[in-house]
Amino acid sequence: MRPDTPETPGALRYGYTTGACATAASVAAAYRLLAGIELDQVAIVLPRGQRVLFRLAYCRQMELGAEAATVKDAGDDPDVTHGALIFARMELSPLPGVRFHAGPGVGIVTRPGLPIPIGEPAINPTPRRMISEHLTQLGTEHAYHGGFEVTIGVENGAELAQKTLNPRLGIIGGLSILGTTGIVRPFSCSAYIASIQQAIDVARANGLTHIAACTGATSEQTMRARYALADMALIEMGDFAGAVLKHLRRSPMPRLSLAGGFGKISKLAAGHLDLHSRSSSVDLPLLAMEAAALGAEAALQDAIRTANTSQRALALAHAAGLPLGDRVCLMARDRARAILPDTVTVEIWATDREGRPVGHADFA
Repeated sequence: MRPDTPETPGALRYGYTTGACATAASVAAAYRLLAGIELDQVAIVLPRGQRVLFRLAYCRQMELGAEAATVKDAGDDPDVTHGALIFARMELSPLPGVRFHAGPGVGIVTRPGLPIPIGEPAINPTPRRMISEHLTQLGTEHAYHGGFEVTIGVENGAELAQKTLNPRLGIIGGLSILGTTGIVRPFSCSAYIASIQQAIDVARANGLTHIAACTGATSEQTMRARYALADMALIEMGDFAGAVLKHLRRSPMPRLSLAGGFGKISKLAAGHLDLHSRSSSVDLPLLAMEAAALGAEAALQDAIRTANTSQRALALAHAAGLPLGDRVCLMARDRARAILPDTVTVEIWATDREGRPVGHADFA
């Protein structure tokens, strides 16, 4: 499955969001009811106009309606839902309009701050709009004036959701149906970034004024111990520091603690917003230069420049009594402040592999 117009000239394959898959399955199930035909593939139009053909895993009549499914292809993007079976159960209704229900594997919203009201299935606005527009058009083509009861499900979705931020967001029982363009761009991790943004919005909507964005479990435990923050205030940002900072630029919160391993914080200090090794590397010459500014002699500078890891470079500096960790955190804070509005105060923590603080720049 590919868009009619290629989205990338490179070798990496683009994929499709859960929202696009749910739309395809919904259209096929509705077509089975309105036209009486079981399709083996179905075409939909994505929000930006691309016409996409989806192969169906099945399309069949049910006792109370019809059901169709497709297997999600996320392309070359690392995605927890790649290969998942996305299905739609469709019933016709005398009431006009489209109503959405959570099937097995799709979560229910239980907290404010998400774009979907509490109690509703976690099917985001763009997938809802895509499904509604396609069903409305299909109804018009078949002179059907009633409505649709749409149940979206994901096989093993409850288990897959445990690998996402959904439990922390207050989305209970399964995955979210996501997507704003219908297309998953390789290595953009758009679903993960959307979850980060939603986590910040949920924290704000629940009255929190201080959040801690952490690269992983170790730095998260450090922030939890220091501030006794609720789970809702702990934002698992992974390598996407830029996603946190840019979202807070649009939707500020008063206080941000940003924490991660020293190597990743040094990448932020160097100006990188994606901290993954595929996108950025630790700049050892920069660390040597900053150590020199702190008073490191030439031999120490050379040792830092040729160190095998950032942690080794830091250990060399600290053994010489040079606060390289603090200096790098100050640089990272300056990078963050250049993105954040003045209404957001930010501090930076760098930790070692055991979660011990090795650098800090306090709230400015």
